[in-house]
Amino acid sequence: MAAVPDHPRGADGFIDYAETVEGTRLIYLDTTTPRAHAGHFCPTRRNCLAAELKTCDRARIFVHHNVMPLGLPAEDNIALIPEDHASLARLLTQHRGRIDYIHLGHVLHSFTASMRHSLCSVRSTGNQFLLDLSKRDLLQGAPMAPSYCVIVADEADTVIHEIPFTRDGPIFNIGTAWDDWAKSVAAEGNASTDCDKDA
Repeated sequence: MAAVPDHPRGADGFIDYAETVEGTRLIYLDTTTPRAHAGHFCPTRRNCLAAELKTCDRARIFVHHNVMPLGLPAEDNIALIPEDHASLARLLTQHRGRIDYIHLGHVLHSFTASMRHSLCSVRSTGNQFLLDLSKRDLLQGAPMAPSYCVIVADEADTVIHEIPFTRDGPIFNIGTAWDDWAKSVAAEGNASTDCDKDA
């Protein structure tokens, strides 16, 4: 925090805070603890989240650590610790009608899941981890292309666009009419041949 001393903090000193954007409460949760990779969400922080959820109609939660096991043994070792995961899950269930989405970090690759609510994680803009369903103690990293995401959301829907920002090469425009995309084979009518055979 020395680099960003003016960053909002909760009254308890944690970096938990919230803001309302177009009627939706955006709640940012601090799940870190000194000298630990795994996530922590103590009763003080849980009470802060409960107070926010009680006083809003709709919310989106932004949290660093994954709040559920992902089936990735090494990653799951440093997710939210099991005792805090269980109590957070109960709180999220209690307020499930008010939570539109949960956005995660920490895993450093893209995934979507559901745990009483829809949740997703996106790739890191720095180091990247590979999908590994077997290793229990070692994370596998690789210098893959970083990206960021743009969230387009309203009261009913959420769309998340991933943007690879280090791509190199020309940008070209493609029309949306059939002739702009059609391959020569399809244009010659071969696409309808199978239908003709079935008839």
